[in-house]
Amino acid sequence: MRVLITGITGFVGSHLAEFVLQQPDVELFGIERWRSKTDYIEHLKPRVMLYDCDIRDATSIRRVIGEVQPDWVFHLAAQSFVGVSWTAPSETLTTNIIGQLNLLEAIRQVAPRARVHIAGSSEEYGLVHPQELPIREGQALRPLSPYGVSKVAQDLMGYQYAKSYGLHIVRTRAFNHTGPRRGEVFATSNFAKQIALIEAGLQPPVIAVGNLDARRDFTDVRDIVSGYWLALERGESGEVYNLCSGHDWGIGEVLDMLRALSPADTEIRVDPQRLRPSDVLVLRGDASRFAQQTGWQPTIPLQQTLADLLEYWRQQVQLSRQQATMVSGAGGKR
Repeated sequence: MRVLITGITGFVGSHLAEFVLQQPDVELFGIERWRSKTDYIEHLKPRVMLYDCDIRDATSIRRVIGEVQPDWVFHLAAQSFVGVSWTAPSETLTTNIIGQLNLLEAIRQVAPRARVHIAGSSEEYGLVHPQELPIREGQALRPLSPYGVSKVAQDLMGYQYAKSYGLHIVRTRAFNHTGPRRGEVFATSNFAKQIALIEAGLQPPVIAVGNLDARRDFTDVRDIVSGYWLALERGESGEVYNLCSGHDWGIGEVLDMLRALSPADTEIRVDPQRLRPSDVLVLRGDASRFAQQTGWQPTIPLQQTLADLLEYWRQQVQLSRQQATMVSGAGGKR
């Protein structure tokens, strides 16, 4: 089976690639942009055929789809950070909406039998009232960020292409997920990186934070990607499914869990630059529909996820120090 992952060099894409390569009789292909960092999949490169392609370029993506002729497509390529969508709304909407439009048009024209997974987000739900928790798939979509708006558009576009053209498209709405390799702009990973820097004596013992009152439903990324696989294997075309743990944690609680994993004595300080114009207060999902359809259940507890994330950043900090020492040493030679 020929499997294509857009956004394969990213956080989720790299974990999904590892999962896919554990499956039997699979050829894996990936799309990367010329400026993409490939550190996350460096260990996988001998087993992956990579294509240089920008999904915003319709001709480029059509060429790749035509050459690969994928059986399954996991569409992950996106501007995926809510915070950036406030400062770069045009880029967010163009990349996420027009990029997916180009992909689906290419699949419709040259690979119409492919199964397609569209990775949506719990940010699509946006404003959720307390009596509406836990969030089910039929919940009204009230996005509160340009990113959320872009994901709603991607979601509904997937539905429309499934119904209008008969493409096999399954949509998921994953709630917050984290783990090793999570980008440092995301709260859990940023906290872990700051703690690792403090432990190494490279940052004063103060952790800069934004809104700690928001509550999020966290799942380990390694559980999420197994869900993506099951979505195409067992999900119904045209349908949408939540992927989540069903439990919400306050961001402050998560920070306390990370601090408890470290011997460092730290204090917390709110950074006004980390606060957003508007924020979703509570996201807690219900994944029972997906569980009934596929048998999926999260297996990795949040405590383990955070421990793995902190260890990842400790390794990154140590590696950076070693590289800096090598550069300094080389510069001193005659």
